[in-house]
Order: sequence, then C-alpha cells, then structure tokens
Amino acid sequence: MANQAETVSFTSTSPARLFRSVWGALATAACVLLTALCAVPAAILARFGQLRALTDLTTLWARALINICGVRVEIEGLEKVRDLGPYILVCNHQSFFDIFAIAAYMPGAIRFVGKKELMKIPLIGYALKRGGHVIIDRQGGGKEIRRAIEIVRKGFSLCVFAEGHRYNDNRVHEFEDGAGWLAVLTKLPAVPMAVSGSGAFFPRLAKVVVPGGKMRMTIGTPIPTANLKSSDRGELTRKLEDAVRALFVEEV
Repeated sequence: MANQAETVSFTSTSPARLFRSVWGALATAACVLLTALCAVPAAILARFGQLRALTDLTTLWARALINICGVRVEIEGLEKVRDLGPYILVCNHQSFFDIFAIAAYMPGAIRFVGKKELMKIPLIGYALKRGGHVIIDRQGGGKEIRRAIEIVRKGFSLCVFAEGHRYNDNRVHEFEDGAGWLAVLTKLPAVPMAVSGSGAFFPRLAKVVVPGGKMRMTIGTPIPTANLKSSDRGELTRKLEDAVRALFVEEV
C-alpha cells in the first residue's frame, strides 16, 4: 500500500500586517509618552485657571495623537457650527478617537460631559476635574447642573456622548435623555453629529491602537432650544437620535 504524503501547512504573517502591528505598538507607546509629557503643563494651566490656553494645548495634543496613529479625519457640515457660538454637541460614541477628533478639529472651545467613573483613570480623571469638564454623578445633588451652567457662561460648548457608553458594533444605539436635558437646561443650540469609523482604531477594551485608516464626523442642522421647557427634553432627545442615525454611515 502506497504511503500517503503528509501535508503540512504553515501560516505566515504578511509584511503589511506585520508592519501595521509594529506601527500600532509604537504608536500606542508614543501616544502614552506624549500624554504624560503634556500632563504637567496641562495641570499647571488648569491649576491657575488658564482654560483657554489649556484648550490650545489640548488641540495640539489631540492632533498629534491622530497624526501619530495615521488616522485621516473627514468632517462634513463644519460650516453649520463655525460661527454658531457655544452649542451642545450630541453624538454617538465608538472609541477614544471620537474625543481626540472633536478636541482637534471642532470649532470653539469644547468641554466634555463624562461619567463619574472616568475620575478613577490616572491623568484622565485629573484633567477632567481641573479642565472645566462636567462630571455626572447621580448622587451629586445637582452640582453637575450648576457646573454645566457655569461652563457655558464662560463661552464653552459642551459635548455629550448620548448613548452613555462606547460601542464599536458599527451602529447607533438608543440615546439617554441627558442629551436633551442638557440642551434644554442651557438653552444652547443642540447640534447632532454622527461619528463613523473610529471604532476600528481603538475598540472598547483594546490595549493597542490599530493605526491607519479613516473616520468621518458628519454634522447635522442645529436645533434651537431657547423656547423649550424641561418637559420637552424627551422629544428633543428623540429628534437628536433620529438625526444622528440619518447622518451615520456604516462604511467610511
């Protein structure tokens, strides 16, 4: 009986895939190092209340991170907010790159609305506390309301990730009513914006950046809130959610 030839297969990593893996590791290390280097001047500026200078530093930091990771950011509808003044930016949330892109390219000085749990993250927590951001604490007794009003009175816009969590399953999830509530509270225009493609670069629970590629931010028509009441916040949230769903694209 003839001997059967044994077939052995080997899998190999393509040069392109290997290059991207190495690039991702180096980019991640560079981003961590850059963040650490920026933390000291950022802390000093925040400590002395130099929020405008802190905004400029944050913009430079965010653009540097995006460039290091080779991410191209496309923005559609920028003219709708360029001369708008302070506004409430309401969008979906796929990854930390959403924050980087908004800080890097959206007009005006923007502060973020985040959950109390973020305060436990080293550097991030301190930056949020000192940098003029709004931290939501369900047991806060209304302090976040006063904080939001204080921030917008200083001329800052606020960004709300209305889904409440990061999702990288390439779809828009149901919005929480907090987005509409904040817009009605501050009487600022509510601006819907869809973020697409960013989940590919740094998915939730990821440890290393996946570099290279493109993400898109699509800005919708601002919704006036000056004449809205507290009871309108649910309807406003649904309008914002519908607008973001209409703006969202699955493939960038």
